[in-house]
Amino acid sequence: MKYTKELISHFSHPQHNLKFEYTETPFKCDGCKEAGIGSKYTCKICDYDLHMHCAIPTSPSIFHPFYSKCSFQFLARPPGTKPRYCNACRKDVTGFVYHCHSCGYDLHPCCAKLPTMLDDGEVKLFLYRKVRSTCHKCGRKGRRSWSYRSKCKKYNLHVACVKEMLVETWHEIYFGGSLNHNGLKNGIPSLKGTLLQNQHRRSKTKVRKCCEIGAFALQFVISAVLGDPTTLIVGVVGSLMSK
Repeated sequence: MKYTKELISHFSHPQHNLKFEYTETPFKCDGCKEAGIGSKYTCKICDYDLHMHCAIPTSPSIFHPFYSKCSFQFLARPPGTKPRYCNACRKDVTGFVYHCHSCGYDLHPCCAKLPTMLDDGEVKLFLYRKVRSTCHKCGRKGRRSWSYRSKCKKYNLHVACVKEMLVETWHEIYFGGSLNHNGLKNGIPSLKGTLLQNQHRRSKTKVRKCCEIGAFALQFVISAVLGDPTTLIVGVVGSLMSK
């Protein structure tokens, strides 16, 4: 992920400039309140962090191919007083958000910027708004949230399921008291026991191959959801998940 300035001023943190940093330790974005990793802008004095997408929105308004009739405006807080959720991941919106005033849709900044395709040269994953296939994380069918599906259409993963894995980790870190901020790097859930529970009837060879694809796909999707789907950070996420 490229950046334009090493130092920026930001309306959400006027007391200090924010400096660009590339980190392999997961962080919590103080703008959208979601998890992040990789590229960010940070204030070391105040321990204040922003995703790239939150620090430097590409424009005050964006369009998304899934909602061709909508214009999403970047807002510092959700509009109104009622609880709102992201139409991509179905998770609560509590901070920075892209909001469509005409239809009422909301998107987390990182969800709004999810790549429509993830490709490492071998495995290709495509982003869909609606998929009827079984999710290899939760084992359920249905249109729960946006999904990434492999080119062969045999692997599917809800964006919501990835968010749930991360939300559970954040809850443990910030409310369970068992981990400190530096413990985040060991807080990303392990793949063991979470994938392909519905594949037990297949041959061992097919299951093993699907597990390999599924594990690699999950690394890519987690990196995208965290705001930095680069090959480098994908490898970092993979190493963190294996711990």
